[in-house]
Amino acid sequence: MAEIDNNQSGDTRRDFLKKSTLITALSLTPLTVLKAADNKVDEQFAELFEKIPLNLKVNNKAFVLKVEPRVTLLDLLREQLHLTGTKKGCDHGQCGACTVHVDGVRINSCLSLAVMNEGKSITTIEGLANGDVLHPMQAAFIKHDGFQCGYCTPGQIMSAVACVREGHANSKEEIREYMSGNICRCGAYPNIVDAIQEVKEKGTAV
Repeated sequence: MAEIDNNQSGDTRRDFLKKSTLITALSLTPLTVLKAADNKVDEQFAELFEKIPLNLKVNNKAFVLKVEPRVTLLDLLREQLHLTGTKKGCDHGQCGACTVHVDGVRINSCLSLAVMNEGKSITTIEGLANGDVLHPMQAAFIKHDGFQCGYCTPGQIMSAVACVREGHANSKEEIREYMSGNICRCGAYPNIVDAIQEVKEKGTAV
């Protein structure tokens, strides 16, 4: 019983010391600092210094930006440039919904930090059409009803264009192999393969 009383007494002394130290620290802190902390000025200040300048060309338009090093290319496109045609699916590079072209090469934009693309040219689904004239692959998707639910369609089209450009659309089997990074598989999937094959066989520039 006596041991319990000693522990309780020790806890009380420690609590008293902690509280008195905190009160002393607060009493000595300038009011302006406390107000700044309350308004999260310190976070805003740190954020200002953490941002890195970034030059990009997106859909043939030049951008001068400042981004945090941790921001992915996908989030930059969607949240800062408001190009929401590129979709966020799995966010782990497994579904292909976020496929864009960087200097003509298809990538999963969720796996690429924005700062890694300094000076590069990005093409998103918004950049494929020529004004009101659809890109041949977009037109083929419409003709063959390859839209599926629509969510993965932008990524499918970007990969489909790359598939033809890379010379990997010589058969349905080859198309399926080189479109395997875009994993949506609903009832319209065969139509996507047909659309890609038609564009390839027409020899249309993509």
